[in-house]
Amino acid sequence: MNTPLLDFFRAARSAGLRISPAESIDAVQAVQFVGFEDRARLRDTLGLVLAKTAEEKRAFAACFDLFFTRAGFREETAGDSDPAAPAEGQPEGQGEGQGEGQGQGEGGLSRLILAGDQAALAAAAEEAAAEAGVSAITIFTQVNLYTRRILERMGLGAVEREIAAAPEAPRTARLRAGRDRLREQVKDLVQQNLLLYAQGRNEEFRERVLSRTRMSAIDRRDHDRMRLLVRAMARRLATQYGRKRKRDRRGVLDVRKTLRRNMGWEGVPFLTVWKQETIDKPKLVVLCDVSGSVAALAQFLLLFLYSLNEALAGLRAFAFSGALADVSDLLEHQPIDRAIPAVMDRAGFGSSNYGRALADFEGGFMPLLDSQTTVIILGDGRGNRTDPRVDILARMANRAKQIVWLNPEVRTVWGTGDSDMLRYAPHCRVAAVCNTLDQLDRVISDLLRDGA
Repeated sequence: MNTPLLDFFRAARSAGLRISPAESIDAVQAVQFVGFEDRARLRDTLGLVLAKTAEEKRAFAACFDLFFTRAGFREETAGDSDPAAPAEGQPEGQGEGQGEGQGQGEGGLSRLILAGDQAALAAAAEEAAAEAGVSAITIFTQVNLYTRRILERMGLGAVEREIAAAPEAPRTARLRAGRDRLREQVKDLVQQNLLLYAQGRNEEFRERVLSRTRMSAIDRRDHDRMRLLVRAMARRLATQYGRKRKRDRRGVLDVRKTLRRNMGWEGVPFLTVWKQETIDKPKLVVLCDVSGSVAALAQFLLLFLYSLNEALAGLRAFAFSGALADVSDLLEHQPIDRAIPAVMDRAGFGSSNYGRALADFEGGFMPLLDSQTTVIILGDGRGNRTDPRVDILARMANRAKQIVWLNPEVRTVWGTGDSDMLRYAPHCRVAAVCNTLDQLDRVISDLLRDGA
């Protein structure tokens, strides 16, 4: 496959385009047909094959222009002189072929600089950049490192020796100016590669950091990115677990299907078929504390539930600080930018009273619970020294399949101050610390994998 196209695919993926191997092959075949000569035709061809959405088309256009443009290497318009003229006081041919790398050709890098042959210099810089592995650049502090490596491979050492041999010659002055310009051009080339290849890696690193950061400690400027991560994670789980699935019961042979599959071998069971059990979509009831102490975390959790709704057969969502409010209708029918503020307005930012919330649930919604229902409670378990009503949670645990409590506080503070968490925990099948996106992903994945 054409190496420049492979590099372009990497740059496009770094810019956010989703390019499959099959699409890469289609793009290569299309380019073999249209060629590289007509830039506009090449751009339109690759855009048709690789960019699927309006957002991807914008990202593709920016990436294409950046990848195929070498603005730093422009033809000089004045000041050129005979490239064959040797430097003053230097024998004919000295300084030629003394470089360490590619890009010198006949006459060496000095001849290219003095001739102002920007096309040849650009080609030499590209070849040296490929040898130096500039596409592996990840952070801006590596710009000078890769610039030096490329210049060394182009043969800058020979140019430096030529300048040092006759520092006062007129030809040397022009060579020195050309060398300085070449440094800037190569540095621009490296910075261009930084924009092309490092953006995706840096974005991935930043997303990994955010997914492991306490959701309550996420900086406001990162909220939009965090929302994208939450929704992407929920969509992945919805796609993975949103359909009916079957699981083999290993060790329990399905005799009829095994015999039918092996009729070609006269019933000898070369191919075994195990009995299967159907894993239905889970039924979840979620009680989310949206009081002031956990409001920042609650907004991300509500966003997660909103995005995950399509994966669940019967999600019922409740929010509370004091009184309990059914917010399922908001999460199901309102757009996300209106649903979460509406939930917070209906039940949020008050003082936590877990006992009252549990009593409200028992009084109006206890029939929702059966042996197929998992109850997830999201909160810190701090009821401001009100009656925790542990007896209601015990009755809920007896009716439901399981109680899962996700607490944003670390275990060492459970039971301290006004925390009733140690009294609630014995009635929960799972009582886990959950204050990062990674932890939420792990807990919910486990629930969905087991059919909740």
